[in-house]
Amino acid sequence: MRKIFQDALAESSVIAAIKSDEGLQRCLKSESRIIFILYGDICNISDIVSKIKKSGKIALVHVDLINGLSSREIVVDFIKKYTSADGIITTKPALIKRAKELSLCTVLRIFALDSMAYENIERQVRSAGPDVIEVLPGMMPKIIAHICRQIPTPVIAGGLVSEKRDAMELLNAGAICVSTTNPGLWK
Repeated sequence: MRKIFQDALAESSVIAAIKSDEGLQRCLKSESRIIFILYGDICNISDIVSKIKKSGKIALVHVDLINGLSSREIVVDFIKKYTSADGIITTKPALIKRAKELSLCTVLRIFALDSMAYENIERQVRSAGPDVIEVLPGMMPKIIAHICRQIPTPVIAGGLVSEKRDAMELLNAGAICVSTTNPGLWK
């Protein structure tokens, strides 16, 4: 699955990120091959993932945002056992490590909010070893460019990407793709 995920990342400039049932319905009709699931709960996450998988898309669950799930490593086991998700998104390096043990694709979400967080990115990536990192807020082309030069792990820019021009700037800065909840950019 990891190879399929990497190929899809290389072929896609935009990842559909969904945070509602309306977004789910729209992403199923979109051209996006990869879907980031940013909502749900312990009772419906399996159904959400199933709908995405049935449409032939790659489903990654942001485990930190699913209501009713723990922030401990067992959450990754739950996703693996009770859903057909291809991988996880999390801000927690320990969950990335567990997901890798279970052969799930991994996205380490990093918030570059200040210089201290920015300086810790390399350490976090080295420690966790994710397949890709997602840097938020994405609307910082200069910072994205610097991160892409410093870290060999592919970078996704996410958060506040609302216009095609924004996406193009981030791609030109070195991001392999952008993630957005804006259906207008899912083409």
